[in-house]
Amino acid sequence: MEEMSLGPNGGLIACFEFLLDNLDWLDEELGEGDEESLVVFDCPGQIELYSHIPVLPTLTKHLQQHHSFSLCASYLIESTFVVDRAKYFAGTLSAMSAMIMLEIPHINILSKMDLVKKQITKREMKRFVDPDPNLLLEDARKDTNEKFWKLNEKVVDLIEDFSMVSYLKLEAGDEDSVAAILSYIDDCLQWSEHQEPRMRDDDEGVRDEELEG
Repeated sequence: MEEMSLGPNGGLIACFEFLLDNLDWLDEELGEGDEESLVVFDCPGQIELYSHIPVLPTLTKHLQQHHSFSLCASYLIESTFVVDRAKYFAGTLSAMSAMIMLEIPHINILSKMDLVKKQITKREMKRFVDPDPNLLLEDARKDTNEKFWKLNEKVVDLIEDFSMVSYLKLEAGDEDSVAAILSYIDDCLQWSEHQEPRMRDDDEGVRDEELEG
């Protein structure tokens, strides 16, 4: 970073670009693998890598074409975002951008659920698990600035038009929440030959049970 006069974000982008120029090294490290192997790429949180710079999409395409990997992206935002609605919807837009850019099976996760248990009711949380755009408009009514109101309206229209993002809840100390997320990932990867694809009605039922539990 010092030699190239780059900041933290620029340094990460440079590192990924270097990796893409040396994918033969990655191929050697991954080896041939087998159908039972599960490889986890723990990526940094800088949104530039997923939203408008094609380094991660290039990497995922390489893994699919040269290693025949079945891929699933897991996009995490902290559950504390729901306390600040503007931050929550910024995270939701970022998740949607990553889904469009990566073009692979994708799940979105609200992590660290234990941090907000006493701050928000289960009924309210349901509006964040399946994003209710009206939450943003309700919050915007507190602001008299007309420009912000119009911007929020456009954000709401965008989320409603795409209707792509929903969240699973994760609490590290809750084995059931961890197991549920692993099950969704297995479905995305079709890891088990005996698993049937999960239907939308089943998804809604599972999330309702999680919220009631």
